[in-house]
Amino acid sequence: MTIYKDSVYTTWQKYRNDNPAIPNKFEAWAFGDSAEMANELGNLVMEGTKTGTSSLFYWYDQGEEVMPSVGSHVVILDGEEEAMGIIKLVDVTIMPFNEVPETFAYLEGEGDRSLAYWRKVHTAFFENESVELGLEFNEDVLVVCEKFEVVYK
Repeated sequence: MTIYKDSVYTTWQKYRNDNPAIPNKFEAWAFGDSAEMANELGNLVMEGTKTGTSSLFYWYDQGEEVMPSVGSHVVILDGEEEAMGIIKLVDVTIMPFNEVPETFAYLEGEGDRSLAYWRKVHTAFFENESVELGLEFNEDVLVVCEKFEVVYK
């Protein structure tokens, strides 16, 4: 069982008090690979600019992480692992990196929101993750694309 900071449990409990019918199950994580990135991307989520995220399918395929599913709730963490708010996954699609559409790149809410920008920053990010995993990144690698909505701030 993962142990989170008190703000995570407090935020989740406040949300559950207003929504008692939802299952008492959540994940908590931060975006990116640094405290600075977690703060920056978390703020984009909380202001409504960022409504999508992507990750390498390999993490889930190898059992490293639980595959995201529609209806799941995630407490978004900042760079200090404090709760920023809660999102609910509304769509999860698996596709090759080179087939991610411009519409999804826009939902990621980063940079100029173009597909060219998305490919540039995600190629670098996924290349680093691939090295960590002992894999070689290529544009056919499967990516998990998640769309979400903020349900609690």
